[in-house]
Amino acid sequence: MRRIVLPVAALTIAVASLCAPAQESRLPDIGSSAGELLSPRQQQEYGAMMLAQLRHYDYLLEDPLIDSWLDTLGTRLAANSDQPKQPFTFFMLRERQINAFATLGGYIGVNSGLILAADKEDEVAGVLSHEIAHVTQQHVLRGAERAQRDQLPLLLAMLGAIVAAQAAGGNSSDDAAQAAMAGAMGLMQQRQINYTRANESEADRLGIQTLARSDYDPEAMADFFTIMQARSRSNGANYWGESPDWLMTHPVTITRITEAKDRAARIRRERGSSQVCVRDPDGPAQCEEESAPRPQFPTDGAVNPLLPPTLQANLGTAFGVGGTGRFDYARERLRVLSANTPGDAIREYERMGDPAKRTDAQRYGLAYAQLRANQPAAAATALNALLQKNPGDVWLTLALAEAESKSGKAASADTRFETLLRQTPHSRPVVLSYADVLAERGNAQAGRRAQEILRPLLGVSANDAQFQSVFARACDMAGDPVRAGEAYAEAAYLNGRPEQALVQLNTLKRRSDLDYYARARIEARIAAITPTVLELKRQGIRDEDLRRK
Repeated sequence: MRRIVLPVAALTIAVASLCAPAQESRLPDIGSSAGELLSPRQQQEYGAMMLAQLRHYDYLLEDPLIDSWLDTLGTRLAANSDQPKQPFTFFMLRERQINAFATLGGYIGVNSGLILAADKEDEVAGVLSHEIAHVTQQHVLRGAERAQRDQLPLLLAMLGAIVAAQAAGGNSSDDAAQAAMAGAMGLMQQRQINYTRANESEADRLGIQTLARSDYDPEAMADFFTIMQARSRSNGANYWGESPDWLMTHPVTITRITEAKDRAARIRRERGSSQVCVRDPDGPAQCEEESAPRPQFPTDGAVNPLLPPTLQANLGTAFGVGGTGRFDYARERLRVLSANTPGDAIREYERMGDPAKRTDAQRYGLAYAQLRANQPAAAATALNALLQKNPGDVWLTLALAEAESKSGKAASADTRFETLLRQTPHSRPVVLSYADVLAERGNAQAGRRAQEILRPLLGVSANDAQFQSVFARACDMAGDPVRAGEAYAEAAYLNGRPEQALVQLNTLKRRSDLDYYARARIEARIAAITPTVLELKRQGIRDEDLRRK
């Protein structure tokens, strides 16, 4: 995995540890300075800085449908956490290593590999609810506080050891100095590991509670732990490759799996479930009956007296099994988007075996891979068959419309897009997918239509880099250079290039055709971005592209 270098060095020092949990039980925060270390606004700014740098170095996997699925899943879990008012931002990374992490400001990242490793959405929800607990319990903030407190004495000890080694002289002095540094860094890392392991239990406990409140299977967290343990055992034969990154920061033990199963079983008993199942990675799940009866939720008007009896919902089946209902399709779409090339994704599906045994989601994934591999006719044929079997499915309809557009059937594609747009005019996946297709046509008429459908989302998309890029291109095509310039600058800023954004805005400000409102907007953004650029310059960090000029 490529390293994020100089531009994020300052951020790394400030954040100290992306995944550091803390405090085993939630006691009153008497005497703790964690809340004084960084204000909520500063935490959010650090999280946004990190996200911009990840985007700049192409770690993020940004796709409207995947983003929508992940945000729906994450928001549902966050709303059922012990801090439902805490804001969260969920994002996907393209790496196929199994990993997830939480950082300051409620930013939670998930690797594509974790989704591909899961068998059901409940398992992904289990990992997300665990990371959500790290945020709500202020584990990340306390980890940053502890790292800041430990850093100075450890560095002083390391410096003293190096001075002593150098004073000894001889050819061994360099080796001794390196050994001293390694020892000090090892001590720092060990203290961080101990600090982390002492608090994983709390995140597990709260995460399982969040799973149950969100109507997901509370045993799913233990299920995923079992998957990770099985893969870790298989590493001896190099069957799965390197150990999953998630295991490095979230070590899985028999004790941890057992505790997670026990907690899930207690929750099931409290809620009256009649079965408790234990997953076996090498065989079918083993289930046993519980004696406690499952409570029946009334549907005769007693649940909500403000609603008539005919509108009452059965709370026991409000969400049902399967969560968002999009997991299988999201996993296959991620399989395609995270592959090195569309051709690699197609070959991956070919290795799955008998095509007749593929699920609808796998057929969708293969068709989407063909679409990205510039085989729109083959993709359209497969998607048409799937849509007839699953009429009205938005994911299938969007993919088929894109395939038709690439096949030269623009009228048919536009009809599908316009129908979806009438049904859900503010749907980000629908709007961005349609705008992308219009942008490929490269004419003013298509640019104006793209502007029309994008404008309703403009007010809520200030921090949406993908939206800003698409809107900039639409404005450019439509002959609106001022709006295009503003959007291009905003996209540069959100992509971790604040200096480049400032240069673009200053250039735009010199245009003679700016009206009062455009000039005011541009000057306001220049004033907002300038302090960030000055701070980066003070730290010796310059935009690499501008530095070459």
